[in-house]
Amino acid sequence: MSRKVAWGVLGTARIGTEHVIPAMQRGELSTVAAIASRDGTRARAVADRLGIGRAYGSYEDLLADPAIEAVYNPLPNHLHVPWSIRALEAGKHVLCEKPVALDADQARQLADAAARTGRLVAEAFMVRHHPQWRRAREIVASGRVGEARAVQTLFAYYLTDPGNIRNQADIGGGGLYDVGCYAVSTARYVFGGEPERVIGLFDNDPVTRTDRVTSGLAEFPGRRHLGFTCATRLVLCQRVQILGTRGRVEIEIPFNAPADAPTRILVDDGRDLSGGGREVIELPAANQYTAQGDAFSRGVLGERPLEWGIDDAILNMRVIDALFRSARSERWERP
Repeated sequence: MSRKVAWGVLGTARIGTEHVIPAMQRGELSTVAAIASRDGTRARAVADRLGIGRAYGSYEDLLADPAIEAVYNPLPNHLHVPWSIRALEAGKHVLCEKPVALDADQARQLADAAARTGRLVAEAFMVRHHPQWRRAREIVASGRVGEARAVQTLFAYYLTDPGNIRNQADIGGGGLYDVGCYAVSTARYVFGGEPERVIGLFDNDPVTRTDRVTSGLAEFPGRRHLGFTCATRLVLCQRVQILGTRGRVEIEIPFNAPADAPTRILVDDGRDLSGGGREVIELPAANQYTAQGDAFSRGVLGERPLEWGIDDAILNMRVIDALFRSARSERWERP
């Protein structure tokens, strides 16, 4: 039986303490052995609450712990690359929250550091580990909906707090970095390819300077399209539609799938607009964060290569870079 990989966590971000750490603690191959914060008292309190054995008052102390094999980095976006590189140079494998960097050039720095140190680094797009996404891609690949030609994605929430890191432009806030990246990543996942050109329409908040409502188009080879809207200032909403020539697939809760309840995929052959040709596929409850942690741990243990390593993260950042460029040029841009 495989042993468990000992993980350390940099910071006490909510995504880690409320979602990722509890999920990884339930993994078959992962255990969170240490957590660090710049506030040692806070680190100890979080460690006690989550059953983590060691707490450190600095990130450097955690990286110096020889028992830690892999690091999860959920720090604010502008700290992803510098602290991931420091972790790699300390001999740790790194799973870094999305976006892995603020641009593709920064992501390439991670790739260089991984090659130099012989360690793994990947971006934490947990949704690709959820069975609902794997099933949706299988349905598309089977030809059941004909030729898949378009993906339509909505991902929005309403957040006005100027102190929240998502509303701070200087450290990588804004809708495209936070949630639009999912639309790009999952379309690439479904289509199995890279877009040839993109264009973006941005509405920036005049106070925070972050993009609060962003829409984009991406054209993939074969005239296949992604259309998406992401927002930090719209009503809470998540939907994905994959449209083919003979049917469509809808993922009801595509990104924040509940860990304790079944999820549903709708497959509709389009015979009418009332759902007369609709089939509901229910998948058992699954924790995508647990699956993500164990998948990375398998890579650390050498049991299975990573499905999506740093090269995939670079490709995703190239698309995001092109969308930002298009906002300035008001033209189509090539990743």
